[in-house]
Amino acid sequence: MIRFLQKDSRTVKAIFIVIISVACITMVITLVPGIFSDSTSSSDTYATIRGAGFFGRIFGSTDDVTTQEVQQLAQRMMQRQQLPDFVLPFMMQRVGQGLIQQHIELQEAGRLGVNVTDEDLRAFLRTGTWGQVLFPNGHYVGDEQYASLVSQNFGISREMFEKELKKELQENRLRSFVTAGVTVSDQQVRDSYVQQATKIKFDYAVVSADDLRKTINPTDTELQAFFKQNTTRYAKAIPETRKIEYVAFTTANLPGGAPQVTDAEVQQYYNQHQSDYKVEDQVKVRHILIKVDPNADAKADAAAKEKAEDILKQLHNGGNFADLAKKNSDDPGSKEQGGELGFIKHGVTVPEFDKAAFALQPGQTSDLVRTKFGYHIIQTEEKQTAHTRSLDEVKPTIVAVLTRQKEAQAQQAFAQQLASEAQKSGMAQTAAAHHLQVVTTDYLAQNAIIPTLADGSQMLTSAFSAKQGAAPAVASTGDGFAIFEVQDVHAAHAPTFDEYKSHILDDFRDDQLPQLLTRKTNELADKAKAENDLAKAAKEVGATMKSSDLVGRDAQVPDVGQLSSTAPTLFDLNVGQISQPINSQRTGVVAKLTEKQQPTPDEIQKNFEQTRDALLNQRREDMFSVFVTNLTDQYQKEGRIRVNKRMQQQPGLPGAPQS
Repeated sequence: MIRFLQKDSRTVKAIFIVIISVACITMVITLVPGIFSDSTSSSDTYATIRGAGFFGRIFGSTDDVTTQEVQQLAQRMMQRQQLPDFVLPFMMQRVGQGLIQQHIELQEAGRLGVNVTDEDLRAFLRTGTWGQVLFPNGHYVGDEQYASLVSQNFGISREMFEKELKKELQENRLRSFVTAGVTVSDQQVRDSYVQQATKIKFDYAVVSADDLRKTINPTDTELQAFFKQNTTRYAKAIPETRKIEYVAFTTANLPGGAPQVTDAEVQQYYNQHQSDYKVEDQVKVRHILIKVDPNADAKADAAAKEKAEDILKQLHNGGNFADLAKKNSDDPGSKEQGGELGFIKHGVTVPEFDKAAFALQPGQTSDLVRTKFGYHIIQTEEKQTAHTRSLDEVKPTIVAVLTRQKEAQAQQAFAQQLASEAQKSGMAQTAAAHHLQVVTTDYLAQNAIIPTLADGSQMLTSAFSAKQGAAPAVASTGDGFAIFEVQDVHAAHAPTFDEYKSHILDDFRDDQLPQLLTRKTNELADKAKAENDLAKAAKEVGATMKSSDLVGRDAQVPDVGQLSSTAPTLFDLNVGQISQPINSQRTGVVAKLTEKQQPTPDEIQKNFEQTRDALLNQRREDMFSVFVTNLTDQYQKEGRIRVNKRMQQQPGLPGAPQS
């Protein structure tokens, strides 16, 4: 360092300038509150994660998670899982959390010197998960096919794929680095396998909550006392209701009748939307798949190929393709349809399948086609070359679209006209002038159904937010519109005892039931243990006796539920022992162990390595989860996670206010 400073006095000066600058910046940060506030964050910045230490927060070491990348990843995940559009905000929140956590992990990996080079990435692509796809038989498939595979599977570019894969490899290396010291003893492995492999069989007595509920029959005096004790609970038990006056109409009531669509309008719409009517190259195909596991050895591959060749021979000898597909195909999605896949476009299937399907003429059957899934036999049934559908082909569809648009516009205009007239002349006079009818409802709750309307939900929603006596408003009714006014309002109020007695009885039973179920189950357990006779005790308390099969911890047992969560202590019993009371919400259960099978020393030894691996992986996962949680907490406490204020309205984000 000294030698370095001696090389050039200008360097020394520069270092002193930096020191002075840092001192100035420190003063600014100290004296100007909110210097790091996210109020000035770009609207495209979802979150900012700052590096460790003072220098890390000021100079570099800052990662931004953009709103665009959060949204794009969320949309890709929704498409892959076939989720509806309204899920997008929730998916963005989940993806945002994941990306923030990923950036924290990557920053920590860099701080610890855990990195991934380009050479590491190339080695993984050749020998890792993607090795068999990109380097079949040791030969690279080529850049074009590589890019195509990535695009088909992930919908991103090759460059973006490699960038994300590099991050994943770095995260995995960090995980290995953090959990390198995790070990398990041989005894822990044995105990773990014994626990997971032990099976039991038991008799059990069931106290049904539904049956008990029927026995709760309070007197009117008890119910009235309960009603008085829960005054607040019933203060608004009778919901608000409203009386509504409305005039409704459909297209049939429009002045001048239903609007007509002209040929000129159809032609104009067609000209403006020709891209919607373009048909790409596509083929209608069916196939038979003989699946080959990616990890299969040469013998298994040869057996699958031999089976596929035999099926192909049967087809050449006049065999029925659909019948052979139903009998032999390993593709569950098309097997029952005789291998039918319907029309497919270029790029939808893997490259080998795509090339073969589009090379065939209608009626032709391929030779064997090898893909990463196995051996395919493909038959092309129909081909369509790229073209734009003619106006004559799509005219009925266009007419229907334009008719709906015109009807909607005409209905809305007429509805506004009626509302204006009703405000001046009243509902009755307006309805009479247009040969319509005024309807006055009874007092309706907000979730009521109005039988005379196709869909009265929008009108009711609007009516319950409107003031009594307000100007006539407009609402869609599904097949038209309604103009309505709120005539009267009955506010939510407490019921009288007599009119709400049946509901009060239900509430009373719901309140009493948990205690009664616990008491009855405890009584059953006490009797069974005192007499060492579960069946006799069950008869005395009115419980039902049942027997389980021989089951493990993950089994679902009727009236008990999943044993690992509702009754794990059953596996600690010895044969003949009676359990403590088991409460599974809707039932109370007491069990007596009748059989217990534990693995033999040979079985334990046979599964020893597999159990060790599973136990190690679980403990590593647990340890890394704690590490990441603590790391995220540290970032939050140090103010190193800044989420855009607009994103802070979404609960659950790291760094965002929690409700």
